[in-house]
Amino acid sequence: MATMESLIGLVNRIQRACTVLGDHGGEGSLWEALPSVAVVGGQSSGKSSVLESVVGRDFLPRGSGIVTRRPLVLQLHKTNDGQAEYAEFLHAPRKKFSDFASVRKEIQDETDRITGKTKHISNIPIHLSIYSPNVVNLTLIDLPGLTKVAVEGQPDSIVEDIENMVRSYVDKPNCIILAISPANQDIATSDAIKLAREVDPSGDRTFGVLTKLDLMDKGTNALDVLEGRSYRLQHPWVGIVNRSQADINKNVDMIAARRKEVEYFESSSDYSHLAHKMGSEYLAKLLSQHLEMVIRQRIPSIIALINKTIDELNAELDRLGRPIGSDGGAQLYTILDMCRAFDRVFREHLDGGRPGGDRIYGVFDNQLPAALKKLPFDRHLATQNVRKVVSEADGYQPHLIAPEQAYRRLIDSSLGYFKGPAEASVDAVHMVLKDLVRKSIGETEELKRFPSLQADIAAAAGEALERFRDDSRKTVLRLVDMESSYLTVEFFRKLPTEPEKSSNPTASNSNTDRYSENHFRRIGSNVSAYVGMICDTLKNSIPKAVVYCQVREAKRNLLNRFYALLGKKEKQQLGAMLDEDPGLMEKRDGLAKKLELYKKARDEIDSVAWK
Repeated sequence: MATMESLIGLVNRIQRACTVLGDHGGEGSLWEALPSVAVVGGQSSGKSSVLESVVGRDFLPRGSGIVTRRPLVLQLHKTNDGQAEYAEFLHAPRKKFSDFASVRKEIQDETDRITGKTKHISNIPIHLSIYSPNVVNLTLIDLPGLTKVAVEGQPDSIVEDIENMVRSYVDKPNCIILAISPANQDIATSDAIKLAREVDPSGDRTFGVLTKLDLMDKGTNALDVLEGRSYRLQHPWVGIVNRSQADINKNVDMIAARRKEVEYFESSSDYSHLAHKMGSEYLAKLLSQHLEMVIRQRIPSIIALINKTIDELNAELDRLGRPIGSDGGAQLYTILDMCRAFDRVFREHLDGGRPGGDRIYGVFDNQLPAALKKLPFDRHLATQNVRKVVSEADGYQPHLIAPEQAYRRLIDSSLGYFKGPAEASVDAVHMVLKDLVRKSIGETEELKRFPSLQADIAAAAGEALERFRDDSRKTVLRLVDMESSYLTVEFFRKLPTEPEKSSNPTASNSNTDRYSENHFRRIGSNVSAYVGMICDTLKNSIPKAVVYCQVREAKRNLLNRFYALLGKKEKQQLGAMLDEDPGLMEKRDGLAKKLELYKKARDEIDSVAWK
């Protein structure tokens, strides 16, 4: 079986690695799943002294009022005997502090950096690791001291703010509560015990620590508390004797203070029978033993969380895309793979798997018919205009049977109006296709990491769509011209040919005045009927031409020229196309490191816990 310190030391290393990678908070994180010890107590209860006694170093800021204004996540790493002690901060990872007075100053400076030189608090933690042969492997979280009233310079909400911050840590089921209470105050009024009772009513997670035993009134003792008669916990109470102010002023080191503490309990008439269960060294070992037991109990759930997170990280890395090989072949394969992925999405938009393709049908079913309906045939084929065209077409000789030249002129000029709606349909479909290209690039997950390739594909697709539009425009205009170049003769053979003479005896000698109003009205009506027939034909043939020249080509050959150009590019040019978004690269690197951490954590926990 693994030793206690090896298992807790492993958890410490994992927590440290989680912190470095930024995975040190939030529900479901590995940090949350690993147990730690939160130090809770009222202001001036002796919290700082207890922590310094456990560490064996004088390193925490001191003063009156609220001194701890940010949570301090303190990770203790036991090293081999004879190794030098040093400390490291997460915010200054490459700097080792061997002078613990400098550690105190750094904590103060880092606190002021966030809160300013005020009495305000912040929930942003400071992460400190201490490496020493004089500590046990342990993670302790020093929290601001609970208070009952705001003092000058503090906001009115400070009491509630501190309590909410402390609760955010001790509410978690993996948190072990170290409740600090001074012995020279009534335990019933202890802020730490009151809060611990609320969040841990069974007392399973709470360890009671009684400080300042040496400052109690003469003739009194704290045996009722230490022996569990005043307030019983599931775990034994531990008494602590902190350094006196005189010792602090004389710079008595913590190792000497520990010896002095042991002597106090061994020589005390009140506590000598409990001496082996008292003191900061015993407290550290007790916490370490309990922490090892809790970790061992939670190993199955920790491993399950790690496996779940590994699966999620792998899925996210697959979504973002794995790193690309550096050789030209691998780069070309990646680019072609990205293009095929984009092409699939684009086709899904056209074929109905994704929204957007229906807008092309909307052009043919709504926009084109509406545009055809608005053409000015009523004005163009009005009797007055027909009379004018007939007169100009006949010249000095009136037509004998039917004004064929006038018919042709009227039909030709009428059919010319169809060019506008035909070209508008081409342009409308072109705009839809361009928009679908833009959407498809944005929706192709594989492309998101390559902004340069996105731009290259967009440019290549845009050029192809322009070619398809030009071809489509020529085709639909050719359809209109075809109708003008050869009229459907059978339509006109069915029409009456004898013109109606004017019955007005006073009519002038003008060609047009020789015929009745009904004659010109009939010509306009005949041309209108013929144009209507052509309109119905073009209403069907224009969409077919547009789909054939634009939509069909976009589905089949959108990137064909781009593919041909890719084969001619050098490795350096291909690499430039795969220039990733720096944000995505950073995200993928972070996920890869986190994945490596979780895999290593799983393997090490397995090997240490069960061997």
